[in-house]
Amino acid sequence: MKKALVISAIASNQGKTLLSMALLHHYKKNVRPFKCGPDFIDPQFHQRIAGTPSINLDGYMMNPEQLQWMFQNYFDKDVAILEGVMGYYDGMDKGASAYDVAKILNIPSLLLLDAGGSYITIAAVLKGMLSFRQDNTIQAVILNKISSPMHYELVKKHIEAECEGVIVCGWIQKGLQTLSATHLGLDLKELELDKIKAVSQDVLKHIDIKRLESVMDITLKPVRNYPFEKVRKKEAICAVVKDENFSFLYHDNLKFLEEVYQKVILISATKDEAIPDEADIIILIGGYVETEEHYANIKDSLCFKSSLIKHAKHKQVYAECAGLIYLGESCDEKKMSGILPITFTLTNKRERLGYYNCELAGEVIKGHAFHYSKIMQAPPTDIKLYKVSKKSAKEGGYKQGNIFATYLHTMWRVHPQAVFLSPSQVF
Repeated sequence: MKKALVISAIASNQGKTLLSMALLHHYKKNVRPFKCGPDFIDPQFHQRIAGTPSINLDGYMMNPEQLQWMFQNYFDKDVAILEGVMGYYDGMDKGASAYDVAKILNIPSLLLLDAGGSYITIAAVLKGMLSFRQDNTIQAVILNKISSPMHYELVKKHIEAECEGVIVCGWIQKGLQTLSATHLGLDLKELELDKIKAVSQDVLKHIDIKRLESVMDITLKPVRNYPFEKVRKKEAICAVVKDENFSFLYHDNLKFLEEVYQKVILISATKDEAIPDEADIIILIGGYVETEEHYANIKDSLCFKSSLIKHAKHKQVYAECAGLIYLGESCDEKKMSGILPITFTLTNKRERLGYYNCELAGEVIKGHAFHYSKIMQAPPTDIKLYKVSKKSAKEGGYKQGNIFATYLHTMWRVHPQAVFLSPSQVF
């Protein structure tokens, strides 16, 4: 029988990624990683550890049928580890919480609870989590930041007395080595396999894997229909700019492009590769171009830049976030391609974080945005603006001729019109 587990907590920064990393390393010979929500950094961590791409499952951008299809389409291993987002119930107002994903897919959930400086209160917190929604799938607990075996036994005793049916599977000692972060997430430079192995062994040292596996059994119900708009295969070639700078790409987005385009070519801007003349559409994905470190990788890529400028004159270009910035003239003093007459600046605070909508050709595109840059001045009047809205609309999408660029990250299988795949064509 296949096994699956959603790993969650009561908030961010509780150790979900650390535990997910350890379990992926433990099951690395036969595991498919998943990430609840729109994250780009954690899936890169997952893939490096598990050796297979991590798949985003997002209850806001996908409806329940689409979510089920996505999970089952990629669940090709014996074990699935799903890392949650924020706290277990956070995002349920948009149908995007770990609780929602676990409930829709009927996957057992594990809560990682921070027991530092507490013991009886942990049982009270867990009891509240269990009673908040009766249809939750919480079946197991692991305790984090435990100071000693005695501390663990004390907390465990009160959980077992107050929270019937939940299995306590072990503990993680406080003060363990962790992983660094950047301004957009975990630091990918810390992906050395030796370090990952050592940290994983420390994390799992006091966890009973067999006890945990006793709650992980899952029975899949077949998904009958393809719950997305069917798009005819295009006799066209798509070039995707993907490298160390442009790295924010949902794995399913790439697979979808491969399904619907005649050919997909991956281009490295940091290696100064030219976009081939045969490409009909160019896609610049999100990532980093605005920081000093990452700009240094691309500022001398003149062959790539000139080929992009050439293509943008006559062929379709789609860009997300970092791609949008690179299409502009500059970000502070850093010169970009100059294709769009827009300038940007990097701020010390987040300009956007969360789910947003953008209207294209009368249809609402659902997506996610997370960036610290902003536009310094209003674009010229010949650039059509698209509002990216949450509670109030702000500029976030720009069209000029055959170019569309946006701060919004979205799932192209759900919204094929975003990448020029609508039967009526957006432009």
